[in-house]
Amino acid sequence: MRLLVVEDDPDINRQLVGALQDAGYVVDSARDGEEGHYLGDTEPYDAVVLDLGLPVIDGVSILEKWRRAGRKMPVLILTARDRWSDKVAGFDAGADDYVAKPFHMEEVLARLRALLRRSAGHASSEITCGPVMLDTKGARVTVNGTAVKLTSLEFRLLAYLMHHKGKVVSRTELVEHLYDQDFDRDSNTVEVFVGRLRKKLGADVLHTVRGMGYCVSDAGDAA
Repeated sequence: MRLLVVEDDPDINRQLVGALQDAGYVVDSARDGEEGHYLGDTEPYDAVVLDLGLPVIDGVSILEKWRRAGRKMPVLILTARDRWSDKVAGFDAGADDYVAKPFHMEEVLARLRALLRRSAGHASSEITCGPVMLDTKGARVTVNGTAVKLTSLEFRLLAYLMHHKGKVVSRTELVEHLYDQDFDRDSNTVEVFVGRLRKKLGADVLHTVRGMGYCVSDAGDAA
């Protein structure tokens, strides 16, 4: 899953990016409103952490622009402002959740996990597909209750497909959500990771839909 952090404070920006990367996400960041708006308008993020008090363009204006342009990714507002009017302005602009500074990093992570689950239509932190279970809170995968060891890229690929269970996901979409903006992207590597995942899972849940992409579904439900 690929996230964007738009925060002008260098220390907070660095802390957020580090914590999110440690949690297994691909993260891009911006430290002013202009760059943040551009990235959110041109790159396919699964969620955004957005400060309201940004230089150049403020967070509410950015969010309004994104929503007018049809950008639907979940947005978590993160700001030092504690006036109720600022919170209302953020929600009215299209925010999905709100955390005030100072914050506990675990709360930010938990709220992002919830936003990602809800945007994909999942209510629980545990997403299942046949014998395969993805624990979004613990960042682990089990098959029939037995833990499966995955690399970070394998986990990210499976997590994206599991969040979009039943949907055919193209190679291009997977690449866009597996790597950050500076990575030398190659869609052919997706086939390699899919092959590794199939071997490690040992379950018939990850299907290739010829000419279209990949789909995670229960055995017999592939398109």
